Amino acid sequence: MADTAVPRPVRELATGAALTDHDIYLFREGTHTRLYEKLGAHCAADGTAFAVWAPNAEAVSVIGDFNGWERSRHVLVPRPDGSGVWEGFIAGVAPGARYKYHVASRYRDYRADKGDPFAFAWESPPQTASRVWDLDYAWGDGKWMAGRAACNALTAPLSIYEMHLGSWRRREGSVFLTYRELAQELPAYVADLGFTHVEFLPPTEHPFYGSWGYQTTGYFAPTARYGTPQDFMFLVDQLHRNGIGVILDWVPSHFPGDEHGLAYFDGTHLYEHADPRQGYHPDWSSYIFNYGRSEVRAVLASSARFWLDKYHVDSLRVDAVASMLYLDYGRQGGDWVPNRYGGRENLEAIEFLRHLNESIYRDYPDVQTIAEESTAWPMVSRPAYVGGLGFGLKWNMGWMNDTLAYMARDPFYRRHHQNEITFSIWYAFSENFVLPLSHDEVVYGKRSLLSKMPGDDWQRFANLRLLLGYMWLHPGKKLLFMGGEFGQWREWNHDASLDWGLLQSPLHDGLRRLVQHLNYLYKSEPALWDLDDAYEGFEWIDFHDAENSVVAWMRRSREDEIIVFIVNATPVVHYGYHIGAPGAGFYREIINTDGETYGGSNVGNLGGITATDEPWQGRGHSLRVNLPPLATVALKKEKESLAS
Repeated sequence: MADTAVPRPVRELATGAALTDHDIYLFREGTHTRLYEKLGAHCAADGTAFAVWAPNAEAVSVIGDFNGWERSRHVLVPRPDGSGVWEGFIAGVAPGARYKYHVASRYRDYRADKGDPFAFAWESPPQTASRVWDLDYAWGDGKWMAGRAACNALTAPLSIYEMHLGSWRRREGSVFLTYRELAQELPAYVADLGFTHVEFLPPTEHPFYGSWGYQTTGYFAPTARYGTPQDFMFLVDQLHRNGIGVILDWVPSHFPGDEHGLAYFDGTHLYEHADPRQGYHPDWSSYIFNYGRSEVRAVLASSARFWLDKYHVDSLRVDAVASMLYLDYGRQGGDWVPNRYGGRENLEAIEFLRHLNESIYRDYPDVQTIAEESTAWPMVSRPAYVGGLGFGLKWNMGWMNDTLAYMARDPFYRRHHQNEITFSIWYAFSENFVLPLSHDEVVYGKRSLLSKMPGDDWQRFANLRLLLGYMWLHPGKKLLFMGGEFGQWREWNHDASLDWGLLQSPLHDGLRRLVQHLNYLYKSEPALWDLDDAYEGFEWIDFHDAENSVVAWMRRSREDEIIVFIVNATPVVHYGYHIGAPGAGFYREIINTDGETYGGSNVGNLGGITATDEPWQGRGHSLRVNLPPLATVALKKEKESLAS
């Protein structure tokens, strides 16, 4: 039976969760990054300690299934230091208990039952209570953790399989797979395809399933839809044991207005700006964090660190960074508030992002932070100490938009738009880029990747194979959303499984096989990744032949290994196509997206070509290449002839 007396203040308890004066100092300063060890619900042998930040509350009590949800039974005590933290200990409350905070504001007549912002677990939606939980877990991924720095390095091959946990695969009757069921299937599937990392759309707790996790309420808890926190840990653990890194989508840009969430938490705009021109996002009907408030910055920084610390996550992909950087993002006319210099840059958000990245790379130098940033903001993936935002990587949205626009065109008209597949090289090394073919491109009427392609069915598959070959051989890390690897026909539907039955078709299975081969080629050829961020690793051979919609380039490794690539974006076969060669010797054909095994017509070069000493395109040697229709071809210069 739970104690019905007024809880003792937590600061009087000899527990690890007890807040110290130093904790409060760091919290107020905005530099505390381990608040999840102090705020929230923390279990002890004889009960649970509770602590919540609600500086404008007149009274706060803990209500739950242990006290009949009675508001007067367990009243928390405010700390006398003016921090706004309310705390107490309730005997007999054990892991699994459901609870909320009943908050009575000192302003107006506001009372609400709030979930715990630091809850480690929640009820499964549509239920909205927090749950007391212990995060103990016996990890078995020590080998991965000891060596992951090499796997996450900017000079390593990163090939990312982006996925939504609830719609990758479902059981009969459209029932979700649990975290543990996913752990039995996903690691082997991803490893077999050759991806190095999995990226989960936000697994943080969210009330509206249709938000895909991007409307977060539980910043310290995986959604209960698929299991417990330990179940999610097991999934991460199994991925690591199979050599797969885990990237988490994390959303510090906005949050929903559900009453049990962060909005209007203590009867005031505690986490969000009070002025709707700063605190409300018109595009997403959600609230914007007040990055100028130190305590809010500390809460967000603690959330980011929490997933790296407690869940062994390898990278954080930070969502909607552009919306954080610009005060006028998504706003019309003068419906925004300029910064103190009269500009549209959000100075507080910029400072927050820089300090966040600095703290993460200081404490976790073997992880990466990745920005989804859609504008030309400079130096997103450059260190804060040289004026950058401090991210390790940035999504290349310009490449994605230009490339998909080009590939959607009838091949006859591509000659007029050659710049759409060549322009990205002019800025390819200004940032550390990820090339994303993400979930955002296969929803809301945009059609699936396969359906975007022009022509009859054969040409659509050929075009998609060309696109994937071009992407894997272009400078930058790779990201492909689930279903793209086998050519899902329909748009992604979060309420249904992928159409796995399509793999019975040779064309769909051939596409899957191509992705598998591209990944293994990518990982095995340093020319494709170890100079990914440097001009020295790339050189055009020919980007002028718009009439034939052909481009050719080469990639070079630090050890001077050379691979030549040619794209033919028309359905016309070019026999003996003449290109300049970077030296004499034999060039072995290492990938041809028109290969019969992938569903193509099998036009090729019989294993390779020997360069002649005929000068061409400013080079002393040249190649006569058979270019298949709608295809990407790669030719590796044999190492023994590199000195020729």
